[in-house]
Amino acid sequence: MSAAPLARVADRDEDFAKLGVQRGPVEPWEDGMRTSGGPGSYEWWYFDSHLDDGSSLVITFYTKWLLNPKSPEAPMVQVDLDRPGQPKRQLFVHATPAEFRASTTQCDVRIKDCTFRGDLHTYRIQVVGEGLTVDAELVGQVPSWRQATGVTYFGAHDEHTFAWLPSVPQGRVTATITVPGAAPETLTGIGYHDHNWGDVAMSKLLNHWYWGRAQAGPYSVIAAYLYAEKAYGHAELPQILIAKDGQIVADQSSKVRLVLEDVFTDAHSGKPVANRVIYEYRQDPQVRYRVIFQRSQTLLDQKFADTVTGIKHALARLARVDGAYLRFSGTVTVEKYDGDRLVETASDPGIWELMYLGHVE
Repeated sequence: MSAAPLARVADRDEDFAKLGVQRGPVEPWEDGMRTSGGPGSYEWWYFDSHLDDGSSLVITFYTKWLLNPKSPEAPMVQVDLDRPGQPKRQLFVHATPAEFRASTTQCDVRIKDCTFRGDLHTYRIQVVGEGLTVDAELVGQVPSWRQATGVTYFGAHDEHTFAWLPSVPQGRVTATITVPGAAPETLTGIGYHDHNWGDVAMSKLLNHWYWGRAQAGPYSVIAAYLYAEKAYGHAELPQILIAKDGQIVADQSSKVRLVLEDVFTDAHSGKPVANRVIYEYRQDPQVRYRVIFQRSQTLLDQKFADTVTGIKHALARLARVDGAYLRFSGTVTVEKYDGDRLVETASDPGIWELMYLGHVE
């Protein structure tokens, strides 16, 4: 008898029954709060957009800092705004537990005066902070999706959970941005929203991952490749969604292979970074897709030890906390092959990330 897998996607009938999730379309409650918010859990709602003028806007609502789920609630909103020819802007809005609320029936989250609300199709995200105000609308163009239940279990007996729900794989964005001393500016572009939660520090489960999403011509793509920690057999956990003209054409993780090219060591984080991240998807013996993320610049290069100060920073250094988060922009290309013949290709700007939670092995 073979040993039980140490990390697996929850795709069995009993998994759906246990989690109360139906096979088929995602339901609005799935984007509502899925944890208690108390010690031992974390949760976040994420939005990113690539705007028509070349700007990128990323907003995340956290119940607490994801690396410290044992803590009580410590709600926070983070905004990262990159605009061509302008200094990067980063905003943090911290709140008390009393200033946080979230519905369990749909996405309806409030942190202080900031809100993130939607129904799997249309979302309104409002952030009010010192030096920056954002009012964004996201309207879905590709239906909500999840791989099986959306949950990955870790441990021979499914002891721990990491979950991912792409509530809006791709949508149209309208964002009004206000900074001091300037008139409000309204920008449009393409965006994305997902929802994550879990019950133990991600650094205990996952060593690192690549994740990205993009629109390329008629194609919409979400692609992720997760590497489990040593305790879970260094399991590789691919996830992919390819849609064309709003219809899903490929989403089976067992058919994915990851290729990393032109790898270098990032000077700031010390992590290996691939200039070209390629997902190869073989749909059948004849048809295959290639999704190529070609890096042009690094938008964010953040070492976890640098996100804390004072004695906590010194303790993080002593504890060899060397995790890092890097976000990139560049060109994403989708290629479709019939046998060895390239029959379709499309390219557009995209955003993707490399998250390193553990040590480089």
